[in-house]
Amino acid sequence: MGHTLKWGTPLPKLFQLLVPVGLFDFCSGIVQVTKTVKEIAVLSCDYNISTEELTRVRIYWQKDNEMVLAVMSGKVKVWPKYENRTFTDVTNNLCIVILALRLSDNGTYTCVVQKRERGSYKLEHLTSVKLMVKADFPVPSITALGNPSPNIKRIRCSTSGGFPEPHLSWLENGEELNATNTMLSQDPETELYMISSELDFNVTGNHSFMCLVKYGGLTVSQTFNWQKSKRETSSANQFLLFTVIISASACGIAIILIYRLCRSAAPRQRRRRNMESMETERISPIYPGSVEGPGT
Repeated sequence: MGHTLKWGTPLPKLFQLLVPVGLFDFCSGIVQVTKTVKEIAVLSCDYNISTEELTRVRIYWQKDNEMVLAVMSGKVKVWPKYENRTFTDVTNNLCIVILALRLSDNGTYTCVVQKRERGSYKLEHLTSVKLMVKADFPVPSITALGNPSPNIKRIRCSTSGGFPEPHLSWLENGEELNATNTMLSQDPETELYMISSELDFNVTGNHSFMCLVKYGGLTVSQTFNWQKSKRETSSANQFLLFTVIISASACGIAIILIYRLCRSAAPRQRRRRNMESMETERISPIYPGSVEGPGT
């Protein structure tokens, strides 16, 4: 006997039994389609029929154990999870088109075609397509956040839109560094992750940092190079030159002061010597016998 599918009801028992058997028979040659989140997937049933035949066949698209889409008597029914983003193209191998792919769309999709014969529907065609939805993280971006203190610079590494949960690390010369303000969040609707982390470093030396993001068995990275700026080197040289100039100026001033003190002291010494010489000239010599004694 045939089986009538009412909209919104589970698949007929016959169909539920056919799918696993069909997968077992076709597993060695199953088609695989790999797409990225938010892209469009086209899954082919690999079966062509004319428009006139649509009224005599039933077409079922099922993902694992849930219904996706069905065509009965030429009318299309899409289940709620795929509504407004899934449709079929009966003129192109009875394929289904899924828009705006989500991570939850991962799985094996099975197409079953039943043809009406002698009042009942019999299996006409069965094929399976494995859909793999990837969510690769883009290459991280590194931005400067300014200087939280003198000679210290802060940078941030961030990336988003990937799956599964990532781990971010900062590396220099192969050694992991201590990061700050690492943030991880997940979009509840798309299940995609966003991660960011900050790093502080001393600007007085040269650096080459790697921001490495690991997720699943994959990695993405970005490199940040820092070279001590010429301005800082010039400033240091200017400071040294300024110090030398100040020191030289101080020495010059000291020499000038000493010279002036010496010059001002010389005339006083000469005047003192002249006065001493004049006083010496006023004293008359006393010769022996020239002094009159008493009673003379």
